[in-house]
Amino acid sequence: MITGPEAWLGREMERSTEWIRSLSPRAITELDAAIDGLKQRGLAWPHFGRSDFPLPTFSRDLSSVLHELEEGRGFVLLRGIPVDRYTEGELKSLYWGLGAHLGAARYQNVQGELIGEVRDENRLYGEVKEMSMDAKLGRSSRSKARSSGPLRFHTDRCDVVSLLCVRKARAGGLSRIVSAASVSNTILARRPDLHAALYQDYWRSRQGEEAGGEHKTFAMPVFAVHEGKLTTQYSRTFVEAAQKLPGVPRLSPAQEEALDLHAAVCEELAFTMELQPGDLQLLNNHVTYHSRTAYEDDDGPDRDRLLLRLWLAPPNSRALPPGFEVLWGTTAPGVPRGGIAQPATAG
Repeated sequence: MITGPEAWLGREMERSTEWIRSLSPRAITELDAAIDGLKQRGLAWPHFGRSDFPLPTFSRDLSSVLHELEEGRGFVLLRGIPVDRYTEGELKSLYWGLGAHLGAARYQNVQGELIGEVRDENRLYGEVKEMSMDAKLGRSSRSKARSSGPLRFHTDRCDVVSLLCVRKARAGGLSRIVSAASVSNTILARRPDLHAALYQDYWRSRQGEEAGGEHKTFAMPVFAVHEGKLTTQYSRTFVEAAQKLPGVPRLSPAQEEALDLHAAVCEELAFTMELQPGDLQLLNNHVTYHSRTAYEDDDGPDRDRLLLRLWLAPPNSRALPPGFEVLWGTTAPGVPRGGIAQPATAG
């Protein structure tokens, strides 16, 4: 049983605003000054680091955010970034600068994406009708995230995922989060046999994100505890994709039932928030799951739902269990890890 602050319940969070931290006028002034400093030196993301984006007092608030993500509830919402006052390039530089105070950015796909634009790409570019099976596997999770359809609860392949809301949808697109610790506790209380199954290895597909040299699948449990701390890695989409590949061990009936119960408990314990323009949501993927409801965009250019996304490896991350190198690259705490490996360049 996990008893720390990360074991919260959705109904408790719905009655609380303690997880929301509004930016002070001083913090906004420091952000403006940091952007002006970049302009004066001709710098833009991703070609600058933390020292090029000084936040004299706001940086202390961001250190407190890191502590809450790792030692507290595992999620924080920063509110009040004035997204409308910046150009697209300035806003991405601001986001990159904030990220530099929170950790090392990680690649989100094999194309080298560092700041993702989460929007309905099917609306913008249309559906791709013809593609190979490998391309379909590689595109499936990305296209779901970048469409207007709903997303199931999952974790991303990084320690911390951050989402900056630039524009919200006309309707829907609500963010849902749930405590993985509370999901684990609930399953343990109801079905200890299925709780044990979730500590067994589940084979997952890399979904066409191999950089070269890795196997197309890897095995990892849904839950693990190491040095007294929980870690979870969960996306049923990747498990289902692996089951379609030759040579992958079939899920046992208990493992299937455990995944069904896991999904049901996530729905039961979650709570919903509507991200407003200027909200920055930060989630520790080791102790939270997130999902999204379907949405509808407004018509016309620059009126669609748009979120910017950074995957981060913070300096205070937990140690991971032996064997987790297969996904994370290293199990050492507080170092750059996770994300999608990049293809080796010739030369």
